Amino acid sequence: MAADAHAPTASEYIVHHLQHLQNIKQKSIIDFSVVNYDSVIISVTIGALGLFLLWLGARAATSGVPGRFQAAVELLVEMVDNQAKANIHNAESRKFIAPLALTVFVWIFLMNAMDLLPVDLLPAIWAQIYGAAGHDPHHAYLRVVPTADLSTTLGLSSAVLVLCLIYSVKIKGLGGWTHELVTAPFGTSKNPVFALILGVVNLLMQIIEYVAKTVSHGMRLFGNMYAGELVFMLIALMGGAAAMSLSGVLLPVGHIIAGSIWAIFHILIITLQAFIFMMLTLIYLGQAHEAH
Repeated sequence: MAADAHAPTASEYIVHHLQHLQNIKQKSIIDFSVVNYDSVIISVTIGALGLFLLWLGARAATSGVPGRFQAAVELLVEMVDNQAKANIHNAESRKFIAPLALTVFVWIFLMNAMDLLPVDLLPAIWAQIYGAAGHDPHHAYLRVVPTADLSTTLGLSSAVLVLCLIYSVKIKGLGGWTHELVTAPFGTSKNPVFALILGVVNLLMQIIEYVAKTVSHGMRLFGNMYAGELVFMLIALMGGAAAMSLSGVLLPVGHIIAGSIWAIFHILIITLQAFIFMMLTLIYLGQAHEAH
């Protein structure tokens, strides 16, 4: 009976799994003093793993018949290189942007793939470690999908924005880029008054465009991965809802079937979201090379 009294409800289970391992409690929607340790640690670890896998592919490369791993890496590199050539027409810029796009795709794919792990696996392990350290294991919070954290996805999209600004200045020059900010998209006028009005309007439109692209870039990835994480939690609840009735006994069976189907479908989602984020990165950087 005591064990049943401490069993969490469905809502408590989901709320617990949506809590981050943080330095301090978040007090507002935007709070830059909060650091989600779980997102940082897992994303850095996964990033190192991705770099290691790419290094293995480069190290094992031979001029003969490639193995399966080498062939997969070569196909991936070729796919990214073709997309980079289609969007970035400056060969010198592609020397940096193409490897960047490859890194972005692999990194985001691996972070998304953390969603395929059993929902309670890593949190349960962390709860044991947390409890062994003398803390209350019920307060051991851990979220294992960094891309389901808005701070991660907006951080990635903000880094893309910074690169866009850098390449805008590098390709067009500071004067050329500044001139573009006040003359595009509505042009200018020879009349000083109209030129001033159009300059202000153009600048506002450019700022809105930069902000909108950055926010939508990060929110798209976050929204899809957050929704996928919630679906896995709901499916996990099915497995723990067995009762002494026909419907209750069948729930764990439904849990296995639904979990398997959603996991297979989710493989497509995590790959597609990584590809979309990479493509938008290439498109935005390509736009930074173009003159309006």
